[in-house]
Amino acid sequence: MKNPQVIDATTRRWRAALFLFMLATGVSMASWVARTPAVRDALDVTTGAMGLVLFGLSIGSMAGVLASGGLVRRHGGRSVITLGAALLVAGLLVIAGGAALEVSGGVFGGLALFGAGMGLAEVAFNIEGAAVERAVGRPVLPVLHGCFSLGTVVGALLGMGLTALRFPVGWHLAAIALAVAAAGAWTVRAVPAGTGREEPEAADDDGRGGGWRAQVAVWRDRRLVLIGLVVLAMAFAEGSANDWLPLLMVDGHGTSATAGSLTFMLFAVAMTTGRFTGGPLLVRYGPAAVVRASAVIAAVGVALVVFSSSALLAGAAVVLWGLGASLGFPVTISAAGEGVRNASARVAAVSTAGYAAFLVGPPSLGFLADHVGLRNAMVVVLVLLGGAALITGALRTPEREAGPVPQGDRCATG
Repeated sequence: MKNPQVIDATTRRWRAALFLFMLATGVSMASWVARTPAVRDALDVTTGAMGLVLFGLSIGSMAGVLASGGLVRRHGGRSVITLGAALLVAGLLVIAGGAALEVSGGVFGGLALFGAGMGLAEVAFNIEGAAVERAVGRPVLPVLHGCFSLGTVVGALLGMGLTALRFPVGWHLAAIALAVAAAGAWTVRAVPAGTGREEPEAADDDGRGGGWRAQVAVWRDRRLVLIGLVVLAMAFAEGSANDWLPLLMVDGHGTSATAGSLTFMLFAVAMTTGRFTGGPLLVRYGPAAVVRASAVIAAVGVALVVFSSSALLAGAAVVLWGLGASLGFPVTISAAGEGVRNASARVAAVSTAGYAAFLVGPPSLGFLADHVGLRNAMVVVLVLLGGAALITGALRTPEREAGPVPQGDRCATG
């Protein structure tokens, strides 16, 4: 990372726009998660059937993630963000209608639209964030993900309050859709055109160049495969909490729906705290040691949630779960592309693996939960975290371990 540069007004506005829309995306995701018990009750479906409904989010998200890189190379990040924002808003409105009308297919379809918008926007935002990093000479991606986590805190608080008030979930999500539309409109105006756009060219044997062949070629690197496995485990741990934590507390520990929303809020606060305060630890100990410790901490939290007979202790343990999972995704993405050639293709490949684990894996736990219970199904998360802790040495590179890096910005316009 080069020395920090003086930030001009255009770049500052660009960066602030990315932070704002990631914040709005986090609010929208947490608003959905916090109201999943209410939606499940409105639809009157089993846990396994709810897992099937959640696959709408997974299918849409993976379609968006897989398409986003190529669309950015062809049209630029701003165009892809515009499309993603439109799909996010449409998805929220369809989910709201499906929940109000008690139609499972409507919620499934809305989640597919919402997921497609999120997948498109997430990859495009990582590309935009990397471009801002080059412009300002300091880390931006960790803070960008931190803004998403901060948004989940806001969304969880709002969801908890509206759940306690028994506010209709349809009206809640419709209001969030309007807020996301406003944030998206401002963001699109602030993001410059053409970021990430490339002329079509074939990839060579090293994976350089554009197209899908570049994404396949980079996986010939054994180190990248190990990094991909680490991000898979860490993203699965984060995604499992996002998809199931409120229901895990309600069904697994017998808490109220409001308490389930509160538990998810604690997880979101822990995630946010970890992402905004983890920089000094990364500087002092390096990414390999930090992610190894993070995996162990998250595993302890998951184990307490699964095996504790106390709902209070389980609720407190989600703080460990959130702190442990917080740095896994952004740090592994950074490690994939730092100090090597063809960084963009490597980052895209690892990002896709991480999003696949985050979005597709956790809903499958619903089917397992029908046979062993939701608490016992979370043992899968525990096993993956243990495996990740054993291979975090792949995150170590001479460039990252050689010395300190600049501290990141806060989620602000300055």
